[in-house]
Amino acid sequence: MTTQGLLGRNAIVTGGSRGIGAAIALAFARAGANVAVCHDDDDDGGSRIVEEICSLGRVGATQRCDVADAAALTAFIAASEARLGPTDILVNNAGVSGETPFEAIRPDSLDRMLDVHVKASFRAAQQVYPGMRERRWGRIINITSQLAYKGAPGLTHYCAAKAALIGFTRALAHEAAPHNVLVNAIAPGPVDTRLNDTLSDEYRAWKRAQLPLGRFGKPDEIAPTAVLLASSDGDYYVGQTLSPNGGDVMF
Repeated sequence: MTTQGLLGRNAIVTGGSRGIGAAIALAFARAGANVAVCHDDDDDGGSRIVEEICSLGRVGATQRCDVADAAALTAFIAASEARLGPTDILVNNAGVSGETPFEAIRPDSLDRMLDVHVKASFRAAQQVYPGMRERRWGRIINITSQLAYKGAPGLTHYCAAKAALIGFTRALAHEAAPHNVLVNAIAPGPVDTRLNDTLSDEYRAWKRAQLPLGRFGKPDEIAPTAVLLASSDGDYYVGQTLSPNGGDVMF
């Protein structure tokens, strides 16, 4: 893979101030892309990522945005394109989690899970897709989870939302590929991020014991997959879900 394989491309990464999103944003910048990130509650992290992007000679932008708020998401993408230019690469990474027994999941918790993971990804893609189609080049990458395949106790709403993202990825890929807009997904295994810190120690120990590697992944171990799918090296990936997961799921 060339080190400047994204030179001149403009990318948006939702939830890009920390964790997997931040690692992807910085990997894109190292590969030559300008990158805009949003975050819900991490002004310091967003500013820090933009400083690193700019230190690499790229254009960076950050904005506070709850992606579940349709108007806020539209405003973020519009501001990003005003700063960077038309979006070439969209990474739908923003996510929420929360360990709750099935019978205790409230309707508002289910709605929040679907709004952040599914509806926001759908809306963001709808906003950037027409331009990608017109220019006949684009990449949309949805961050799902290996739990979409495997499931997990206490995470039925999370697993359902992540599984929906895989279906969305495959369906949109059929429509978009003839226009050279490639849609794929990444299903990471358990990764050491603040999102996973919300899970109980008991769950984390149980999950770690299932992994052949015996450890959670690192955000920097997920980011190269995104660079692959965003670059010309990924030109023959269509509707695929790549899963760097430490062996938790073996296809």
